[in-house]
Amino acid sequence: MLRYGLTHPAILAALAAAGHGSRVLISDGHYPHTTGANPAAERVYLNLSPDRLLVTEVLDALVDAIPIEAAAVMTPPREFDDTTDVSAPEIFAEFRTALPGLTLDGLDRFAFYDAARGPDTALVVATGDRRTYANLLLTIGVRSEDR
Repeated sequence: MLRYGLTHPAILAALAAAGHGSRVLISDGHYPHTTGANPAAERVYLNLSPDRLLVTEVLDALVDAIPIEAAAVMTPPREFDDTTDVSAPEIFAEFRTALPGLTLDGLDRFAFYDAARGPDTALVVATGDRRTYANLLLTIGVRSEDR
């Protein structure tokens, strides 16, 4: 029996096939889902309508189901520092709250696309989130004894 709230069959199958070090892209509605990620990655389209589902809703389900060791965000064109940049998109504060203890690694748009296209990206979850820079690339960690 599952001990977490995630029940989407395709997402569960992709996570089961992935392993430590595999990546999961949760992308907003603006993201180029076809060309901006590993062609071999499983794609799940949850972009039912504008703002359904939100990146943060998907993130909450994943945090409950898998260990996450790293997170990268797509940053605006100017300099970005995860701890001090007041011009960082508001969504980054929500990511930090959902991922306590993790630093958000900032990547410019093209570096983010390159990272998402890498062979380690196993799953792409497309959302209808309309917030700018609401893209998150998670790295799956090692399962601890208590989970």
